[in-house]
Amino acid sequence: MTISTPFHKILIANRGEIALRVMRTARALGFRTVAVFSSADRDALHVREADQAVHIGEALPAQSYLNIPAIIHAARLSGADAVHPGYGFLAENAAFAQACRDAGLVFIGPSPEAIIAMGNKAGAKRLMMDAGVPCIPGYQGEDQDEARLHEEAGKIGYPVMIKATAGGGGRGMRLVSSSEQFPDALRSAKSEAQSAFGNPEVILERAIMEPRHIEIQVFADRYGNAIHLGERDCSVQRRHQKVVEEAPSPAVDEDLRQRMGATAVAAVKAIRYEGAGTLEFLLDSEGRYYFMEMNTRLQVEHPVTEAITGLDLVELQLRVAGGEVLPLAQQDVRFHGHAIEVRLCAEDAEASFMPQSGTMALWQMPAGIRVEAALESGAVIPPYYDSMIAKLIGYGASRDEARRKLGAALEDAVALGVKTNQQFLASCLRHPVFAAGGATTAFIGTHAEELLKPDGDSEARAQALAAMLLYAVPADGGGTGQLGNSSIAHRLPIGFRFDINARACVASLAYGGDSRYQASIEKRSFALQLLELGPHSVRFSCDGLVESAALVRDGSELLLQYRGASYRIADRSHVAQTKQREPGGDGKIRASMNARVVAVHVAVGEMVKAGQPVLTLEAMKMEHVHAAPVGGRVTALNAAMGDQVTVYRVIAEIARDEATTAV
Repeated sequence: MTISTPFHKILIANRGEIALRVMRTARALGFRTVAVFSSADRDALHVREADQAVHIGEALPAQSYLNIPAIIHAARLSGADAVHPGYGFLAENAAFAQACRDAGLVFIGPSPEAIIAMGNKAGAKRLMMDAGVPCIPGYQGEDQDEARLHEEAGKIGYPVMIKATAGGGGRGMRLVSSSEQFPDALRSAKSEAQSAFGNPEVILERAIMEPRHIEIQVFADRYGNAIHLGERDCSVQRRHQKVVEEAPSPAVDEDLRQRMGATAVAAVKAIRYEGAGTLEFLLDSEGRYYFMEMNTRLQVEHPVTEAITGLDLVELQLRVAGGEVLPLAQQDVRFHGHAIEVRLCAEDAEASFMPQSGTMALWQMPAGIRVEAALESGAVIPPYYDSMIAKLIGYGASRDEARRKLGAALEDAVALGVKTNQQFLASCLRHPVFAAGGATTAFIGTHAEELLKPDGDSEARAQALAAMLLYAVPADGGGTGQLGNSSIAHRLPIGFRFDINARACVASLAYGGDSRYQASIEKRSFALQLLELGPHSVRFSCDGLVESAALVRDGSELLLQYRGASYRIADRSHVAQTKQREPGGDGKIRASMNARVVAVHVAVGEMVKAGQPVLTLEAMKMEHVHAAPVGGRVTALNAAMGDQVTVYRVIAEIARDEATTAV
């Protein structure tokens, strides 16, 4: 007998691309949708696309997307009778699932009891061990005394991994190589866990070096039926956060897939799980796999599973939540082709993946691949939420076909105005280790220098193109369609200076008639011709090679996207040159991003050493310590706890003292 829990209108307790993703399937099945939004998201695409929308609070997550009473009120106000949590925010919050239950709302996800059971790493590990699931040797006891944890780490043997029990996304996680490092690493992990999850408890595990990160997608209904939908390989990570995901894994054969799938299904049956879930495993070089944790929600990377199975995972969620029997058995699941997903993030890969925010001046995604995003030209990316702004998914009959399609799409995608990791992602896909299917969790750390190394020829051509466009594109708009520029009517070279991505460049440019230019930069000469100029595009020839690029004229600056890389160009020809000191040499600490002050480590008048922490900023779920660039006395603190600061704002000032600087 089926136990029906019908619903008609779904409130999506999330934002951005996942909110749009859920809406798409919900509408296809005839459901009405309700969006919720913070003050920072008033004009966001997910708000405009929903049938109804409710404002739930201010910009900070705690005041909006983590505000359970406000979301329950929004459901009542809109008449929604079901809630989809998406991922992140409250998706794995048992209290939220319980609040929905208490309010008579269908929670499209597992029960509060299942979330509690699997949401705590220590408890989940004990449950899995009881169910016969292979787990990483370690300590998951309740005694959290520092001395006890240090002792247990010694028993496990170094290297040891410290993990927050309530953690996710790499927060509260530290790799410890020696006993001497353990106390500081433990305190740091506990502090981050407390800040991020309100729970400082940790578990310890033997560190498995350079494993594969393999996860198994599972689905279960309330009648005891459960299946798996194969594996995803999520080994390419930075700071324990996934960057590239694919299905199937190049390291998993059919026998291993069946064994890992059977393990995952047995695990969810053991806890009477309902809905979509993912069991995450580490796979060592010998083919042994170990349970890490379970995510009791839909995963960011679910599109790659959809691509190779032909299933709509959100549709399965909605049907199971309504009380339907799981519509397919294990033998009905078929896998076809290969899919790879990359996470496009607003971050500066060259600056330790520092989160970025601001206005996306031009946003154009390529056709021919699946793109999950909630952006458009002119949209504002706020500093309060996760840095992921889009997912691009390539699918092909083979892994290499999927990789080629995705690589081409990354080169064609245009994201101008906010720096992204677009070029870094393309480098990952092109790298021979990834191309051969050999990437482990150590991939980015091992090959970081190669992955971040710029293409010298492309950068040189971009500089030449920038030199031409600074004079060919008027400063009051993005191009007039007229080729050439009357300001360079003569044939003599004009020398000028400009910054390209904050790097100074000296060039000379001569106009040769017929929209032809000769640019000289750093002893290299380029023959250029401007062939076609549109509002946001340029077609040109450089040394006989005809290419295209995207552009935006943003006041005095020119934004350029060329060969998958973005450039911010500013003419400095009329700016007086001054002697440059090393960054921070003037004793001023500038905010590296739009962020919130979460810690102030010093006081005005205090003496500090160079490198000593002064303030900690948090943006997009990441903390960044801003240290003293010089030694000396703190003369000003221009930001206090809780303040929102903008990028490059001077947040502290230090009067230089040579003695402390030299320490």
